[in-house]
Formats: sequence, C-alpha cells, structure tokens
Amino acid sequence: MTYFSRFAFAACVALVTAGAARAQDAAAPAGLAIELNEIAPSEKGCKLTFVAGNALAQSLSKVSFEFVLFDQKGLVERMAVLDFRDLPAGKTKVRQFDLPGTKCEAVKSVLINDAPTCVGEGVDKSACMTDLKTGSKSAVELKG
Repeated sequence: MTYFSRFAFAACVALVTAGAARAQDAAAPAGLAIELNEIAPSEKGCKLTFVAGNALAQSLSKVSFEFVLFDQKGLVERMAVLDFRDLPAGKTKVRQFDLPGTKCEAVKSVLINDAPTCVGEGVDKSACMTDLKTGSKSAVELKG
C-alpha cells in the first residue's frame, strides 16, 4: 500500500467515525434528568437537594414528582409529592425540599414513582416520566 493509499484510508475511517459520533449525538434522547445531589439533616427533619435538567424541546411551567423513600430494610418509609415548579427548556435548576419528621440516616433509596403534574405548552403529561434519567451524588440511590 502506498503512502497516499494509507492516508486516504485513514481519512475515510476518520470521516466515518466522526459521522457516527454526530449521528449518535443527534439521536441522544431528550427528557428530564433528576439527580439527588445531597441529603442532609435539617431543623425540620431531612433536606433533599436535587439538580433537575430539562432537555425537552418545551419548557415546563409546572412539574411535580411523587417520591417514595425506602428505609435500610427496603420498606417504604414515606411517600411525598414534591413540587419542582418550573423547568425551562435547556436549563438546569436546583431544588431543595425539607421532609419534616424524616431521619436522613434511615433513608437508603428513593424512587420517583410518578409525575402527577407535568404542564407546559405542547407537553404531553407522560413527557416527564418518558426517558427520565436519574442519578445520585449522595450515599442514597435515586431510581426512576
């Protein structure tokens, strides 16, 4: 193989790889991302800090999620609907919630069970749960 042939082959491979990467980026699913960033004791009980990102094409004027907190044995400790208010399209917001009477050390995991409120112009109610991405930077696991 000549030097020119090797160069042409390498250039073709680079173009195909770059095109595949761009196609993969374009196909990245749009949706909401909720991260449990911190869980800490508060004067009222337990404070949960979330980072919420909206990768939908539309802004949400009002969204709430039903959370289920599980204890160390895997039993339901409590359920709560938390109002995340508005989530503009393409933006990230931090939301904090105090859960009175809840001891943080008793919470092992949290489940987003449902989105009872998911409102925005042209937004289907199911959009808040479809392609929902969850994660946690705390010791407590967040599932969706």
